[in-house]
Amino acid sequence: MIQRIVIGDDVAASKYFSGKPVDDPVREQQILDSVRQSAVQLGIDPDSTAAFFQAQIDASKVVQRGLLAYWAAHPDKAPTSGPDLNVIREKLDALTTQLLAELVRVDHLRQSGLRCDISLVVSAATAEIRHHLDALHRQAVRTASATVC
Repeated sequence: MIQRIVIGDDVAASKYFSGKPVDDPVREQQILDSVRQSAVQLGIDPDSTAAFFQAQIDASKVVQRGLLAYWAAHPDKAPTSGPDLNVIREKLDALTTQLLAELVRVDHLRQSGLRCDISLVVSAATAEIRHHLDALHRQAVRTASATVC
């Protein structure tokens, strides 16, 4: 999840230069439809899988909106170039595959109630420290992890 959140910085930079909106309902629906199909094939619940990926999309939007607002208020801090959104999407697609595999691996834990909650808190806190996440990215982690358990 952290890798996907951090890539949100590149998405924001790309959209800063392209002027594309943060919301992309067509792309989002394609992702959700795809992960639902994959979930069925992988033997995990398609509804909870789609909810998990919706949370990942929402977390990316937290980062994008936060950075775009910051750059609008502080143009001197804005990036000087924006990466190609299609290249970024290839990275996101690869992460989607990895996240689906991880969901299969932890499916039993996701259903364990308190055990899942505790594991999630420890994992999120560890990741936030390890990656030196600022307040914006920590907020995105909370959004991304909302549907894990």
